[in-house]
Amino acid sequence: MVAKIKSGKSLIGALNYNENKVKLGKAVLIAAAGYPKDPEDLSFNDKLFRLTDLAAMNQRAKINTVHISLNFPNGEYLPDETLRMIVSDYLDGIGFKTQPHLVYRHEDAGHPHIHIVTTNIKRDGEQISLHYLGQNESEKTRKAIEIKYGLIKAEQQPTQKPDLKADIAPAEYGKAETQRAITNILGFTLRAYKFTSLPELNAVLQQYHIQADRGSKDSRMYARGGLVYRITDQQGNKVGVAIKASAIYGKPTLKALEEKFRLNEQLRKPFKAEMIKILDAVLAKPQSKSSFQKVLYENGIQVILRQNDEGRLFGVTFINHKNKAVFNGSDLGKAYSANLLSGRFLPEPPTKTSRQQHDHDVFLNKTTGEIAARTDELIDILFAAEREDLAALHKFKKKKRKGLNL
Repeated sequence: MVAKIKSGKSLIGALNYNENKVKLGKAVLIAAAGYPKDPEDLSFNDKLFRLTDLAAMNQRAKINTVHISLNFPNGEYLPDETLRMIVSDYLDGIGFKTQPHLVYRHEDAGHPHIHIVTTNIKRDGEQISLHYLGQNESEKTRKAIEIKYGLIKAEQQPTQKPDLKADIAPAEYGKAETQRAITNILGFTLRAYKFTSLPELNAVLQQYHIQADRGSKDSRMYARGGLVYRITDQQGNKVGVAIKASAIYGKPTLKALEEKFRLNEQLRKPFKAEMIKILDAVLAKPQSKSSFQKVLYENGIQVILRQNDEGRLFGVTFINHKNKAVFNGSDLGKAYSANLLSGRFLPEPPTKTSRQQHDHDVFLNKTTGEIAARTDELIDILFAAEREDLAALHKFKKKKRKGLNL
């Protein structure tokens, strides 16, 4: 069992996230502890006000929301009654035994998991400390539960490949409520990818038809450090209404993203040498722009080339979907900048004639099985589960604490 704890100050955001899953048929409320009604009789306001009433007992608290997920490996499908007992034991172990909470069983990923929504504010207004909760109490409790219920231990679980089709298909304006679509996509990309600037984030988001937008440089929003998110069409044109960052669950504002940029600088460092090694191997042979992108794509790396109206290359971003590291070309070294790369590219080969295209299509039709097999293999590479570099993370936190003590 793997436990993940998130904290914040948006009880309605955490509740909305799970309730929207219920509406879509992707989650079920299986428990509501500390509530005066049975789960099936609770309205949205019943669920929310029980928690916000407690949170109101401490107006000075910067954190009043705790959102926990308990994750199990494929094949370990547990009945709801067992899940309720596991939740009870887990919350008892981390000091939340008496706190009201809601438990949702989610059915929208490649592995079984449940979400718990609660508050760390007690009836007397005292806060339950969250300091090192995940590393200490949660880990001890998780291990005890694995033994008690005979669960597969977290250390023995095979790497899970996320079901990207369920939650992070590209946004399509009008197909789903805009804010919900943007929230689902951001929830994955902000957690998984290691980007260090807004352009790098947008390089990732564009594949899901989303854009983070600061507005024009002479706008009031830009001057005040504002940020909105928009859905785009397949050509990258903005469609529909803009959603303020502060209105999205997790509040991915520019200020919050800048904190993440600094952290990701450390988290992506272990993957820089690997990226350079792959690029050098590809560039050892003459390449055109299209062949350069194609060969790297086959290695799990997406290349975003930015060109002006005259076709001049002025920017390049590399997204390694295998380890989720994102690099601007110049960050890897001068040799990988847009300017020097453009000087190395060969002219694009001439376009195929209609007859050549016909022969090519016939060939593709004859080898459908082979191509499908290669496509499945590529998808496995592109969508490999993320591996966070915990050592870099702890090192960054340690440096940050030392800086505060100066």
